Amino acid sequence: MYDTFYGLNGRPFQLTPDPHYYFESLTHRKALSYLGYGLAQGEGFIVITGDVGAGKTTLVSHLMATIDKARLTAANIVTTKLDSKDIVRVAANHFDIDTDNMDQAQLLSAFEEFLHAEARAGRRCLLIVDESQNLPAGALEELRMLSNFQLGGQALLQIFLLGQPEFRDMLQNSNQLEQLRQRVIAHHHLEPMSAEEVEPYVTHRLSKSGWSGRPKITSSVFRVLYAETNGVPRKINALMSRILLMGSIEHAETIDQAMVERVLADLNGEDVEIAAPPTVSTEIKNPLWEKPKKALETDPVQTAEAPVRSSEPQVQPVSAPEHEVVNLRPPEAPAQPVQKLAEAQGASRTEAAANAAPQPTADKATAQRIDVMAKRLSLMETRMNGQEENLHRVLTMLVQWVESDVRSKESYVNAGRAA
Repeated sequence: MYDTFYGLNGRPFQLTPDPHYYFESLTHRKALSYLGYGLAQGEGFIVITGDVGAGKTTLVSHLMATIDKARLTAANIVTTKLDSKDIVRVAANHFDIDTDNMDQAQLLSAFEEFLHAEARAGRRCLLIVDESQNLPAGALEELRMLSNFQLGGQALLQIFLLGQPEFRDMLQNSNQLEQLRQRVIAHHHLEPMSAEEVEPYVTHRLSKSGWSGRPKITSSVFRVLYAETNGVPRKINALMSRILLMGSIEHAETIDQAMVERVLADLNGEDVEIAAPPTVSTEIKNPLWEKPKKALETDPVQTAEAPVRSSEPQVQPVSAPEHEVVNLRPPEAPAQPVQKLAEAQGASRTEAAANAAPQPTADKATAQRIDVMAKRLSLMETRMNGQEENLHRVLTMLVQWVESDVRSKESYVNAGRAA
């Protein structure tokens, strides 16, 4: 949703690992160096650990996107609770080895034949095992046995192990994994990004999606991002997605700290008022029920108190519009105020005549204003009578339409019965 509003050609903060958005922070650069070293060695185990969301899978995906597939055959498996029997079969299936109806010995033999065939074709084999913390010690020992396959003194299979911090602890402390520890040639633990890397990370991923500076992001946003996520990439992605979503809902062109704080409050279950986006008002015109704009501009009620600037005020005749607002008030309603105003007019004229000597100018202006008001009220009464006639015509048309519809239905029913 937000990608469409901001004109992006992708979702820069999706949670699914995508090598296209790979950002090389300092810790990722070190990890990539270890992986490159391991590939150059062509043997042993490379271990990459990190907290959830640290970017282990994205790192390996980026590496796999850069290798020469004509010289390296790779398989990537994500483990669950696989035991020692299942891990070899799953690995073989990811190398497209047919394992149907094979026991463990036949499976190992088929795996070795595949590795030899790849070596003769000039290709090395790499097995990447993600979520290695789910594997028991027995399954890890089976992987070590696979790394023993050799041809001419060269290892036929290299293995990358990715896991969470508990895998690092298990690898260091388990007595059953002593032989595996001796085969590990490089180990790196991914740390969260520093506070200075958050802004380059966010702008990098936005730029990969065609970001051209819209929306603008204030510097305070990046400080809040780091404080809330501790520099963990996946947490930053999740929070930025929510921020951009709210920005698109509110049609915001600038993402600032206040918006981030409202998003955080929303994530914490607090009631947050979302600003309404600017809307373009559209007038829905109905000739029967809407008062024409011209009539509103010349409404005698709004202009009744307007001061008279001419000694001889002129009342412009207002022609009745083609369609008037239907007023359901009985036509007798304005009669009483008109009468009272007429009486007031007569009383004012009498009072004006009595006080003509001391204040001739003021009395003349007052009389002129009263005359104008009386004429405009008379015009209002005329227009209301016209509205009553319009209403009567409309109601008559409605009644005729209903009666004709009823008659047509009765004719249709009678014709059906006759048939």
